[in-house]
Amino acid sequence: MRKSGWAAATGIGSLVLLLAACGGSSGSTPASSGSSGPAPASSATAAATATKNGASSTASAKPHNSAQPQASSGAGTFPPVGTTVMVVQKSSIGYVLAEANGSVVYTYDKDTKGGAPTCTGSCAEAWPPVTGTPKAGPADTFPGTFGVVKGAGGVEQITYNGLPLYTFKGAKPLSVAGNGVGGVWHVVPLSASDISGA
Repeated sequence: MRKSGWAAATGIGSLVLLLAACGGSSGSTPASSGSSGPAPASSATAAATATKNGASSTASAKPHNSAQPQASSGAGTFPPVGTTVMVVQKSSIGYVLAEANGSVVYTYDKDTKGGAPTCTGSCAEAWPPVTGTPKAGPADTFPGTFGVVKGAGGVEQITYNGLPLYTFKGAKPLSVAGNGVGGVWHVVPLSASDISGA
């Protein structure tokens, strides 16, 4: 009796660890110790195995719409690290260009099309450049084109139609508070038709 109680407690403890590692998701298929072939590799299975073996996982889940998505170790569903996903977002003044995390982006009137960014130093502290490798969101089609230009310190700053892009420091997601500041900062207006299926 004592032995079967210990076995049941061990089984329940293993189940709790497995569910914790998988996040309780019913969409994951945990590997069972009685399987006859190798289980498909997945981050949930790897996390469950690491937890079961006493190792702790240091990777933390990030939302899919992060502006700096994590690299995928699986089927390539996420863009590579360093990619900045650009999307069409609805704001209080209409549809605008934004990073996938909801940060609305701006152009600066003192920049020239195809030229180097002119907002540097203290200006760039308030208006950080949008950096990385641009990638259009999967549901968006843009009337213009993305590119990159070398900014201060050799940073690759994303451009839209040749103009460098910036965010407004401290702005909440989907906030257009920077639009019109000093008469020189402007959102990039888009439309609902730039969203596939809209």
